[in-house]
This record gives sequence, C-alpha cells and structure tokens, in this order.
Amino acid sequence: MLSSNVLVLNRNYFPVHITTVRRAFCMLYQGIAKAVDGEYKTFDFQSWAELSVAVHHEKIGLVGRVMRVPRVVVLIAYDHMPKRGIRFSRLNIMLRDKHQCQYCGKKLLKSKLNLDHVIPRSQGGLTTWENVVTSCHDCNRIKGGRTPQQAHMKLLHQPFRPTSVPFMDISRHMMHYEEWKPFINFVDFSYWNAELEP
Repeated sequence: MLSSNVLVLNRNYFPVHITTVRRAFCMLYQGIAKAVDGEYKTFDFQSWAELSVAVHHEKIGLVGRVMRVPRVVVLIAYDHMPKRGIRFSRLNIMLRDKHQCQYCGKKLLKSKLNLDHVIPRSQGGLTTWENVVTSCHDCNRIKGGRTPQQAHMKLLHQPFRPTSVPFMDISRHMMHYEEWKPFINFVDFSYWNAELEP
C-alpha cells in the first residue's frame, strides 16, 4: 500500500507527478502539500488524520491510528507546469512499448518488465530512446550482454523517440484510481518520474 500511486497536482490543480503513498504522507506531514478528497476539499495532515475511515476508503495503519490513504495531493507553493515534450523515463519507455516485451511479445505489469539495451552497454550501446526497449525477465536473461542478432532474437519493433504520448494511453495503463479522473481526463500529461540519464 505504501508503494502505490498518488497523483500530485501543482497549486493550480494541474497534474505534475506521480508519487507513492509513503512520500505523499511525508509531504502532508511536512506541510508542503494537502490531501484532496472526492469533493475537492483540501486537508492538511492533522485534518486528514481526523477524517473517519469509512468502509469504502483505503486505509493504512499508523502508530496509534488508522488513516485514509490520499490518492490526490496538491502542492501548496509549486505552480510550475510539467515540461513539454516526453521525458526519457522508465514509465514512458513502457508506455511507448505498450507494456510489452519487445522480444517475445508478452504484455506484462511494469513489475514484470525491465529495460534492455538493444546494443549492450558493454559493446558501446547508449542509454537512449533509440537503444532501450522493454523486455520480460526471461528474455532479458536469455539475451544477456549480446545484441539481438548475436542472441538469435528478433525485436518486435525498432525503438524510437516518441513525439507525444497520448494521455488516454497513460490513463488506461497507469491510472486506476477514481479520484484521479477529474484531474487527468483532459490533460496531455507526459511528466512521469525521473528522467533517465545517458
């Protein structure tokens, strides 16, 4: 539960990031964010802690209390917009590759996928859009430190730098919380996690 996703909004209620429940509670406790409920009311840590936990709400046990899990938080002072363009991140690579191993074609959860360098780093391959694909653990192990040709494996699609990520794809694959819908249905939201470094 502590590792599940929470939508982070800037102070203008525009989605800027996805974080974990653990980090969201830290931001609430530090006073840099407020929780947002289904009626768009905001709550600091203390007032959120005082809300009763109804049967239909997710909850987490803390020392001496049970608290509702916030699924949306709004930052108090941050008003920047997400960067235009597509960040080179694990989640965006998985979105580009449609959560599918680019060798065997299996569609899997993100926890069952990893990133593979088509041309291995040991052979001079770079960590770029054009050289990184999603692969299942089995295919990654079989390929090892070889190129697909050396391993007698075929790529389903050549990796490429995307020009955009349709937000509906992100919401279909990544978003599964009702509380997020009012904030992301009409937004081209492409700011996902930390940008990967070459």
